[in-house]
Amino acid sequence: MAIADIAAYTHLSRADIEALGTELDDVRRDIEDSLGERDAAYIRRTIAFQRSLELVARLLLGVSRSRAGWLLGTASLAFAKCVENMEIGHNVSHGQWDWMNDPEIHSTTWEWDMAAVSSQWRYSHNYRHHVFSNVVGVDDDLGFGVIRVTRDVPWRPEHLVQPLRNLLLASIFELGIGLHGVHAERDRSAGDAERQHRERMALIKKIARQAAKDYVLFPALSGRRWRRTLGANAVANLLRNLWTYVVIFCGHFPDGAEKFTADVLEKETRGEWYLRQMLGAANFKAGPLLAFSSGNLCYQIEHHLFPVLPSNRYAEIAVRVRAICDKYDLPYTTGSLVRQYGLTLRTIFKLALPDRFLTATSDDAPETASERKFAPVAASGESQGVAS
Repeated sequence: MAIADIAAYTHLSRADIEALGTELDDVRRDIEDSLGERDAAYIRRTIAFQRSLELVARLLLGVSRSRAGWLLGTASLAFAKCVENMEIGHNVSHGQWDWMNDPEIHSTTWEWDMAAVSSQWRYSHNYRHHVFSNVVGVDDDLGFGVIRVTRDVPWRPEHLVQPLRNLLLASIFELGIGLHGVHAERDRSAGDAERQHRERMALIKKIARQAAKDYVLFPALSGRRWRRTLGANAVANLLRNLWTYVVIFCGHFPDGAEKFTADVLEKETRGEWYLRQMLGAANFKAGPLLAFSSGNLCYQIEHHLFPVLPSNRYAEIAVRVRAICDKYDLPYTTGSLVRQYGLTLRTIFKLALPDRFLTATSDDAPETASERKFAPVAASGESQGVAS
């Protein structure tokens, strides 16, 4: 099942774990000390590019009368929405640019262009997910409450339809994130009915504003061509949802992204927290364009290690993190985007079935492993030692 003893799973001593933590602290400190105008210029350029691209896309949709013009405008709008969602909204809301003290580009003021409420997401994601990453029963992002991604979650008949649930979640991912955030707020404000009502109303109002903007305002501004604009907005939102879903799932659910029991949280040290982030995340290989399009979340391991460091620095951080993994003989889970998504789909389809149909053991399966998978090896080694 899930990992309960990180030291046993990694075969590292306590001294090794603390030394690893010190090295990763040094990486974080070096990047923080080097932040400056180059980084500030990057995020400002990105925001300017995204806004310009969206404007060009809407002009194309409004002026062009050809199918090619509609396709180009829709694709440009979808890409602009992906950039806003991933490289800007997600990363700004993480506080990656708070050090600039820019009131516009700040985690407390940014409201991104999708259904979820930024303030609710910051609690459900920045706190519940990143602090307690992949801890079964604590991290709500582990399957988002609708997908079984580990055998630590008991199988129920409803899991038989999780391949269809997965498809539905992918297509309405922004709504899923919004509901996920309000559910986390419900748990935080348990017993406070008034606050829970306010949080629900905040989500409803945000969804209404987004729907009015994309499906009423912009089509109305297009006059007699409102159907073209309405269709383009719907397709662009769908493509943004699908892309965001793929990036997030490929960073959390392929083989090698491990899960943990709540036992690991007891007296967890900084080094052990770093280890949990490294073991619980997965990267996918990407060039500059693909990395930018994914909000640099192709570096999910680095993002989980240093969620508040600017995303434009993850590529250089990855070089040092991989060297540390090699030094301590730790896995650095990565692969092509197609491979990582294929492994994720395999887990989703496989765990839709009852456990009796699965062949791998619950402690040594591709999607779930624990330190107990080494028990037979340890026992064999001990017996050989006694015999000798």
